[in-house]
Amino acid sequence: MGVGQLLLVGLVMLLGLLGVLIPGVPGRWLVWSAILWWSLRDKTGLAWVVLVSSTVVLLIDQVLVWQLPPRRVRGLGITRRMVVSAGVGALIGFFLIPVVGAIVGFIGGIYGSERLRLGGHGPAAASTRAVMRAVGTSVLVELFACLLVMGAWMGAVIWG
Repeated sequence: MGVGQLLLVGLVMLLGLLGVLIPGVPGRWLVWSAILWWSLRDKTGLAWVVLVSSTVVLLIDQVLVWQLPPRRVRGLGITRRMVVSAGVGALIGFFLIPVVGAIVGFIGGIYGSERLRLGGHGPAAASTRAVMRAVGTSVLVELFACLLVMGAWMGAVIWG
C-alpha cells in the first residue's frame, strides 16, 4: 500500500475519532472501515490480525457502551468548544502518553474549557465532574477503543 493510501486510511480514522465526539456520526464504524480497507489492500498476516483484533475490541466497546447508564446532558451547559477541547486534549494525550494518555487529555480538555468559561478552579472542577458523569464515561470508552485500534494500526504500519 502506498503512502497516499496510508494517509487516506489515517484520515478516515481521524474522521472516525471526530465522529466519536459528534453525535450522529458513526465514529467507531469509520475507524473499523478504515482498518478493513487497509487490511484488504495490504493482505499480510499482520493486517488480518489487526483487523480481527480491532473487530473484537470495537464489539466489546459497543457492549460496554450499551451497559453504561443513559446519557443525561440537558442542563449541563455542554458547548461545542468543550467537545472540541476534550477531543483535542485526548489526541494530544494519546501521543504524549501512548493510548492511556487519551483519558487524561480528554478530562483535561473538559476541565480547561470549563476553567476558561467559568473562571475558577472550583466551578470548573464541579462542572467537569458533572459532565464526566453524564456523558464522559460512554464517550471516553468509545474514544479509548477507537484510539486503541488506531494505535494498533499505526504500530503495524510502522513496524510491520
